[in-house]
Amino acid sequence: MTSEIPRPLRPLTARGRDEPHRVASPLELFFDLCFVVAIAQAGVQLAHAVVEGHAGEGVLSYAMQFFAIWWAWMNFSWFASAYDNDDVLYRVVTLVQISGVLVLAAGVSRAFEQHDYLVVWLGYVIMRLAMATQWLRAARVATGPERTMALRYAGGVLLCMVGWTGLVVLPEPARGWVFLVMVIAELCVPRYAEKDFPTPWHPHHISERYGLFTIIVLGETIAAATVAVKSGVDEHDALGELLPIAAGGLLIVFAAWWIYFVVPIHGHLRSNQQAFLWGYGHYLIFASAATIGAGLEVAVTEAIGKAHISTLAASAAVTVPTALYLLSVWALHARHYKVGVAQQLVLPVSALLVICCTFLGSWAVLAAGLVSALTVAVGTTLTALAAGERGRAEVTATVG
Repeated sequence: MTSEIPRPLRPLTARGRDEPHRVASPLELFFDLCFVVAIAQAGVQLAHAVVEGHAGEGVLSYAMQFFAIWWAWMNFSWFASAYDNDDVLYRVVTLVQISGVLVLAAGVSRAFEQHDYLVVWLGYVIMRLAMATQWLRAARVATGPERTMALRYAGGVLLCMVGWTGLVVLPEPARGWVFLVMVIAELCVPRYAEKDFPTPWHPHHISERYGLFTIIVLGETIAAATVAVKSGVDEHDALGELLPIAAGGLLIVFAAWWIYFVVPIHGHLRSNQQAFLWGYGHYLIFASAATIGAGLEVAVTEAIGKAHISTLAASAAVTVPTALYLLSVWALHARHYKVGVAQQLVLPVSALLVICCTFLGSWAVLAAGLVSALTVAVGTTLTALAAGERGRAEVTATVG
């Protein structure tokens, strides 16, 4: 459909869940790239907060703003999987959503430094109003339970947007509670909306969308680390101190890509129950992947003597999100395809070893990178051995 010249207006009707050759559209790829701008801004602010010794406050602010970015991205992605018709109006409304995330990105620094959420809230309003508009378009041509589902989504999105206003109008001590309540409310909207009629999302398309966004986030992590290393070398001539961090960071990101894509996941997404857990759980995968980049910036800054934290804290800024990424990918992806205790233990044990690397001083990041690379090697070897055993068993059964 996306290869055709877009029509000004066509009915926004559901697409087939078994539609062959369904892939991400150029508009969806553009959408992802623009969202990563906001993620990059949040990562920079997180790194600054940790470097200045305000890790707890920085992580909390990062978690809040990353949720807004991730939730808006996820809502669009699942809607597009079910209803994308690629007409002119659909494209325009999607571009409005992109404008909203760019507004949100512009307000990230004010939210971190001054706890002023006005610009972030305004960007979120733009994104969510556009999303409600899409659902109302779908409801206009739908009938029966499908129409009820679309109206529930539109109403839930709008009601939640009213609730988020509390971050702007209520005093600062109350904002943490507002955030917690509104996260729960947002997560409940899909459950309520689809209790009688599930959206016809496409398993292969959804898994590809998540995979592509993971690639883009990992690419941003490499970009952030590259800029940090370049700055350290140019301004402080500290190549010797930074090489272990650069090498370790590169190994971590390479391993993160390998581990995520070692097996296709779309075959696991057979029901809404599985899909909801898998989709929601990606908050941890995306957030930890992006945080690795911020952690590498922190490690570089500490290595050149510009951070107000210890080497142990700087190392933890890399190892903790790396371990969280390994555990999250295991819980959501890998465990469904692992056979036997040995294969199941690879990622959890690797996560524990990465945490242990935190205490290795200036070699912590390189050690974590080597553990990550070893994880790939061990996992690949065990998988190959298991495949060989299955092959021999099949041959024996055939001969018998």
